[in-house]
Amino acid sequence: MDRDLVSSLAPAQSIRAQSLTAAANGLGVDLRGFNAAAVVFDFGAQGGTSPTHTFKVQESDDNSTFTDVADADLENGANAFVVNATNAGVYARGYIGQKRYIRAICSAVSGTSPTLLASAVVHRGAGSAPQTIS
Repeated sequence: MDRDLVSSLAPAQSIRAQSLTAAANGLGVDLRGFNAAAVVFDFGAQGGTSPTHTFKVQESDDNSTFTDVADADLENGANAFVVNATNAGVYARGYIGQKRYIRAICSAVSGTSPTLLASAVVHRGAGSAPQTIS
């Protein structure tokens, strides 16, 4: 039995690990040469009074103009989801759309002095492209 998963994935950062206090766009990730992708969000401690952070996955043909991915092109839940003080953790959204680039974004932040430790990594797989860590 082959238990090696890492050789079949090519991870790329979209939202670098940071404390989010405002809306932010992640970096676009090129899916050329891959037939599968998933965005993995990792949320840690939240601070402030009644903080909420809304996250989405976006897609693009040119890594310049991005639009929200339709729910039908994502697996594991609706695109927009809200992180609050009771649901921090790790969430994944599988991308089954056809655009070349995807990215994670924090589209809205509310509350008084809100903070959230967060990151998002795009895991690309099932591809013929060289596997590099970026």
